[in-house]
Formats: sequence, C-alpha cells, structure tokens
Amino acid sequence: MKKTFKTTHPKIKVPRLFEAIKHEVKKYIQRERRKPLPPGVDFWDFDCRYGVDETSSEVIHLSAINKSISSAEEQQLASFYLEILVKPGYRSKKPQE
Repeated sequence: MKKTFKTTHPKIKVPRLFEAIKHEVKKYIQRERRKPLPPGVDFWDFDCRYGVDETSSEVIHLSAINKSISSAEEQQLASFYLEILVKPGYRSKKPQE
C-alpha cells in the first residue's frame, strides 16, 4: 500500500476521517497477514514509511503507524504519505549459552 491520505473532506469531520484512515490501515495489515505463507517463511513482515509526502518519508516501525497518524492529526496536516510493503519474515535463533 502506497497512499497519500487527504485529511480534509467537505462533509466528514476531521476526527472521524482519521479514525477511518486508521481502520483502513488496520484492515490492510490483517488482510495481508491472512495470505498463505510461501515455503520456508515464518511470518509476514512489513516495511513502513511515513511522511508529509513521498520524497520526505522516513522509515518507521509497524507499531508506530497509529502514533504517526495521530501526530498528523495534531499537526493538522492537509495530507500525509503512508507506505506499507509486505515482505517475508524469518525468525532468528537465539544464541546458545
């Protein structure tokens, strides 16, 4: 998902718009996690980027998406860019002592 979200709408109030954006992102992540895993893959991992626009976006962790969207609401941004890309994830073994 690579998308620039607009945070203004003539009929929808701003807080409801941000809740809808958070719901859309959550729904996308859940849908991607339900996809079958290829052989040898342990889980689906996500590469995430957030910024005012695509060129100024920075890498963030998956758990920081809601905080980033909330900060966009606090800063009253007219729009923001969010990119979530799925990649295969592999568990690493803990070193034996």
